[in-house]
Order: sequence, then structure tokens, then C-alpha cells
Amino acid sequence: MDSSIVKAEKEVLVEMVKLAQKKGMEGSKGTWKNFLSTYDRKFGSSLSDPSKRPVDALVSFLKTFSKEEDLKLFAKMFQCHANRKVVEESKTKSHGNESPEQMQRLISLTLEHPQYLLDYSFPSHEEGWVVTTIRRKSKFTRSNAMVAVDCEMVLCEDGTEGLVRVCVVDRNLQVKLNEFVKPDKAVVDYRTEITGICAKDLDEATSSLSDIQRSIQKLLSHGAILVGHSLHNDLKALKLDHARVIDTAFIFKYENQPINRRPSLNNLCKSILGYEVRQKGAPHNCVDDASAAMKLVLAKLEQGLDDAIPCVHEDLPANEMAKLLLHKIPNDVPIEELYRIVPGKFKTEVQPMKKARGEYYSVLAIFRNSQKASEAFENIPGIQGKDSSGRSQKSVSFQLSTGASASLHVRKMAYADSLSQVTSRKRSSEFEISGDSKKSKTDEKTEDKEMEVKPNECEDHKIEIERLKEVLSQRDNELASLQKVMSQRDKEISTLHKIISNLTRKQGL
Repeated sequence: MDSSIVKAEKEVLVEMVKLAQKKGMEGSKGTWKNFLSTYDRKFGSSLSDPSKRPVDALVSFLKTFSKEEDLKLFAKMFQCHANRKVVEESKTKSHGNESPEQMQRLISLTLEHPQYLLDYSFPSHEEGWVVTTIRRKSKFTRSNAMVAVDCEMVLCEDGTEGLVRVCVVDRNLQVKLNEFVKPDKAVVDYRTEITGICAKDLDEATSSLSDIQRSIQKLLSHGAILVGHSLHNDLKALKLDHARVIDTAFIFKYENQPINRRPSLNNLCKSILGYEVRQKGAPHNCVDDASAAMKLVLAKLEQGLDDAIPCVHEDLPANEMAKLLLHKIPNDVPIEELYRIVPGKFKTEVQPMKKARGEYYSVLAIFRNSQKASEAFENIPGIQGKDSSGRSQKSVSFQLSTGASASLHVRKMAYADSLSQVTSRKRSSEFEISGDSKKSKTDEKTEDKEMEVKPNECEDHKIEIERLKEVLSQRDNELASLQKVMSQRDKEISTLHKIISNLTRKQGL
């Protein structure tokens, strides 16, 4: 492994270190930041972005890992990178109705996405996994056959997710596989509101995970491309590691949005295909979702590869706007502690785990109205930013009543532009009145406008006050440092005077 690390390109090393950061992996010298504190005495962990570090630092850190499971994960990342290279080499070798460049470009868009290595580095070395590999100069890399897959999972008693339904369709939208799967562990949550599946649906299920794996392997045996939306989740459930994939969450991009902002399947269908794959609140349907993913890929091939789509923000009902999402809450932080962090009166609603064996949980803080929720968010002390979808979020560090330190994220439910649109709609509806009414209520309208402006002005003032406080605090720190330096200099001068005085006396000057 050491020789592979030394020979690796910087791009690969950076991605490996980022993965280690995300997973909190520790080598013999701790985490990445722990390592930097001892490796670089000058900057320490203050410069923690791996892309800004030299290759030597990245290599030295990765060499501190010796656990077998860590080395296998790194080996998997090298394999992912090798897959990318083979795909690039085979761009001109595929054939079919589409040009070679089109088909291979879609695979490349997936493999080259910044999140690919993080999402698709599966523990495929573990028992029960099935792995397909790319073989150079073979029919495998020239096939244009495609199938799309979608799965539904339930939560098992040991905290893992169990596959309960799988559907596969071909490029003609013909269903090739549609099976319920009997989970091999006791189920504690069928997630019926999401999956649409209940215990009764599985009473007659006879297929096991290994049966499904064999069926899908046959469909992929000649190098077919596997299509899906956020496909890594389905592959984890299937315990299937397939090299030639097209992820519709990766190949489409929003206009004027960060690349890690992934569109939902429903938003893609509305923007690209002109219909909703499901109504709000309706459960998933495997056949519909797999078909939608395939339609999106076919549309991508027809409409071009580089057209960005408009960012679609679904309107939120008033009751959703009255909520804040508290997430990344460590499991050892009790809900009662949240009331010490978030101001105002609210109810809590624990959210179901989306990931198995999670170290964190999420809670919805439900306020009386959207204004109360917004006020609470603004008054929470923390570092403000945006989440990967562009919604306002704060990172909050705090102390528990036990004295231990912890942190979490607090996020608004709506996007900033959605909020402005809602405000705009409200204002426009308020002024859709008759001409006589407008004339008779001029003064009231003026007062309303003043009332509307004041909260924004107050908020601006708050932000400016906080900024000035930070500036003053920095100046105070600088002054204190200067005072210390001056005090030290005074001591040094005093010492020099004493030395000179002693020397003068000794020499009889």
C-alpha cells in the first residue's frame, strides 16, 4: 500500500485525505488535524485543506494508517481512480445508437464528480458483497446497454438497513426485475410513509438478497451500464459494487449553484421531463423511480451534456416554515439539552434515521409560526453558512450541563430565495385591492411598509453590531499582546541597565 500511495497523483491523495476527514479516521498519529499539529510546527492544523498541502504531507499522513479495514478502503479508492482512467481510455471505443463520446461522457460525469469517491467507496471486501470490475480492451467497456435500478430499504433491529424491494427496467422501460425481498433480520421500522411497504407485503416474499444479486449480475454480465438516482444508496443495499454507473444526481447541475448541490429526482423530472414522479407526501414506487432515472439519462443524451437546469425550490407550506432542523446531534446528547441551545418555545419531533448505525440523530424544532422560527434561528449563537443545498444553517458549539463539549447544526427549512418569493407574494396579495381602497388607505400602506422595513434594518444593525464587537475584541487582543511585548521589553531594558551598571562599577568607570 505504501508504494501505491507514493506513486499516486495528488488529486487521488487529496480525495483520500478528505475521505479520512469525513469518516473521522485515525492513523497512528490521530486524525488529519492531529497529524498536522505535530507534522507542521509553523501552521499546524490551521491550514487543514488537503488540496493546499504538498504531496509529502498527504503521503506522510496516509502512511500512518495500518488497520486492515482502513487499508482496504484506500485500496478501493485506488480502484475507483483506476476505473476512471479506463473509462477515459474507452471513450472512443463504445458503439450503439449514441456516439461513443456521449455514453462514456455520462459515465465520466459520474466518476469525476467530487462526491464520487466519498459515496462509492464501498466496503466491498466484506462478506456478502458482489463486485464487478472493468477489464481493459474488452467488450465490457464497449457495451451501450443500460438498465436502471431502484430499491426500498427498511430499518432492522441491529441498526442496519435491509433490502425489501428492488426493481430494474431496461432502456425501453420494460420491467426486467420487480421483486419483494425477505429481510434476513428482524425489522423495527418499515418506513411505510416513504417506502409504501408494510409487513403484510413481505409475507409471501421468497427472494433473498443473494437471489437478487444473481439476477442483477445476469443483467450486467455483458458490461451493461447501471443507472439510478443517488445510486450509491441502492448499491449499498444490494451489496453490489459495479464499475460502470450513471448517477442522475451527479450528471445534472443547477444554474448558479455549487456542484455539491444535488437535485432531487422529483425536481429533475419536473425540470427535464415536465412531470412529477410523485405527489408531495406520497410514498416511493420502485418501478416509477427506476423508469424516471432511465428517462432522465435518455433525455440527457438527446438534449446535450452541458445544459444546466434552473434551480427548482418547492414552495413550503406555512407549517413547514415554522420549523428548524437540528441535525448532526451526537447520540449522547439528550433532547432536553436542546432547549438550552435554541431560544423560544417549541416542540420537538425526532426524525427517523436515514443511515444505519448512525452516530448522530436529527430533531425538528416546531414553533408557533414562521416568524418565531426565524427569530429563534437568528438568536442562536453560532457560525452561519449554508448547507450543501444552499439553505441557511448555523454550526453551533456548546457545553452540556455535565460540562462536556458538543456541537450540532441548525438549519432553516426554506431557501433564501423561497423566503423572498413568499414575502413578495404576501406583499402583492396585500395590495391587490380596489382603487378606492388604495386611496383611502394610503397612510396605512405607508405604515405597513415601514413595519416591513424595520425588521430588516434591525437585522442589519444586529449583524453590524456583532461585526464591530468582533473587531473590538480583536483590537483588545492585539493591545493586550502589545502590552505584554512592551512589558517584556521594559524588563529586558532594565536588565541591560543593571548589567551596564555592574560592568561600570567593576571597571571603575
